[in-house]
Amino acid sequence: MAAMRHLRSFRPWPAVALALLLATGAQAATLERGNGPEPSTLDAHKCQEVACGNVLRDLYEGLVTEDATGRLVPGMAQEWSTSPDGRTWTFVLRDGLRWSNGEALDAPQIVASFRRAFAPTTAAPFGELFDALHNAKAVQAGALAPTALGVDAPDARTVVFHLDRSAPLPALLTLPIAFPVYLPAVERFGAQHTRPGTLISNGAYRLVAWTPQANLVVERNPRFHDAANVAIERVRFQVTEDAAAELQRFAAGDLHLTEVVPPQPLASLRERFGSQLRLSPYLGAFWLGINTTHAPFKDGDCAGVAFPPGVDATRGLSPLREGCIDRGHALRRALSMAIDRELLVSRVTGLGEHAAYGIVPPGIAGYTPAAATWSRWTQAHREAQARRLYRAAGYDAAHPLEIELRYNTSTPHRRLALAVAAMWRQVLGAHVRLRNEEWKVFVGNRKQRVITQVFRGGWIGDVPDARNFLAAFGSEGPLNWTGWHDAGVVDRLQRADDARSDIARNAWLHAAETRLLQGDPVIPLYFYTSKHLVDARVRGFEANALDHHASRWMRLSE
Repeated sequence: MAAMRHLRSFRPWPAVALALLLATGAQAATLERGNGPEPSTLDAHKCQEVACGNVLRDLYEGLVTEDATGRLVPGMAQEWSTSPDGRTWTFVLRDGLRWSNGEALDAPQIVASFRRAFAPTTAAPFGELFDALHNAKAVQAGALAPTALGVDAPDARTVVFHLDRSAPLPALLTLPIAFPVYLPAVERFGAQHTRPGTLISNGAYRLVAWTPQANLVVERNPRFHDAANVAIERVRFQVTEDAAAELQRFAAGDLHLTEVVPPQPLASLRERFGSQLRLSPYLGAFWLGINTTHAPFKDGDCAGVAFPPGVDATRGLSPLREGCIDRGHALRRALSMAIDRELLVSRVTGLGEHAAYGIVPPGIAGYTPAAATWSRWTQAHREAQARRLYRAAGYDAAHPLEIELRYNTSTPHRRLALAVAAMWRQVLGAHVRLRNEEWKVFVGNRKQRVITQVFRGGWIGDVPDARNFLAAFGSEGPLNWTGWHDAGVVDRLQRADDARSDIARNAWLHAAETRLLQGDPVIPLYFYTSKHLVDARVRGFEANALDHHASRWMRLSE
């Protein structure tokens, strides 16, 4: 972050070769993209999953954007600078920006869009990622009017942000919540402003069709400032909720690009698809969340079992009082210890994933990830300790735990859920019901924390920053699906925010992750790899840590 605290100016470069290619007529093709489940929304300020993010990155552009390799490059802003303390950022817009309907796009409209994003009525799920923005928390909570938000436009081509602490603002401005939304359409059509014919955007593409549970179609936006260098005329985002079916569609030639690759032996995939199989490191963590707001996982119930000092299983468990441990916490840890993660990544996922015992994945510059203290034990020792905790929480063969494991409909998620349920049954004797739900239903239930017990969770990095993976657990906002709240985590995150150096900040973030892992509100399982099948005719698809692949950087060869 310290490297950001000086004047920086970024300007676009000419793309002569690509422009010549377009002049030959190579932009007539349609790119067929698998996109996973049906997007929950195309309201940029309300998007919270990969499926809508993929589409929105084609439809919109923020002040800053990413190139094919994930490098930050100019978006709507042609240049930007920051004050020495990193608290004031000034962005100068390109000249002649336009919405897809041809109307001019200026700085006051961008400011108005930010105010809409943080208004409590919008309930933007990613608003808390902008906690550093002056008055952002108070505005989103309804304590202050949106006009109090720390962003203003001194003139038609300048946007200024005021921060309460230093933050990686350019990276944050690439997120959908920072995209400009055309407010006249919102005012006229309400929630229907996201439909074809009413959605007005500013990016490389514009929405022309949306067939629910089938596909979305976008076409090149001729009013985009860099339209001459957008090679692909049309993109069809296909709903491919079933990964196995998506693979078959790719094999049949119906797709140029898949969103995922289903679990299969890696050797057979390489033999079948060769260089079309693309695997690369991905800044994401997969975990199971636990609803700690209800029994049997809620904190505060004494198990009534005294453990001798130094017993491995209880390290990090806070006693409610002398002579007892917390029943809900003991059960959460028992479930976590009972899972053989190495077996999961070798036999169930099997596409280069790494077993996870922490929240933050490796690969973030300057940050050393934390891990559960018991991660160094043998699996046999973990399972023995898990059984002790399970009994301490009040369960045994005569009185087995009965729980529900919930996941969104997906072949890989089902395989994983079946494997985890089998481990809990074999190691602990627990009875596990599996429940799969369509994506929108699943997301709603997870957010409400009413009927969930254990559920599929995880986090895909929005920006390469450890705080991004921890922030949800430091608040009681809509992204804290577990409902778990700990003053120690909040304190450590605050100290990280107040730190004067990157070294100190990362040390406090590490302390926050360590504290979080001691509380066991989630069960880390593995760190992701990005997995795609990419047709040999696709050019410009580049591996990057965030797995963002805007269609504007790709082209189709003959």
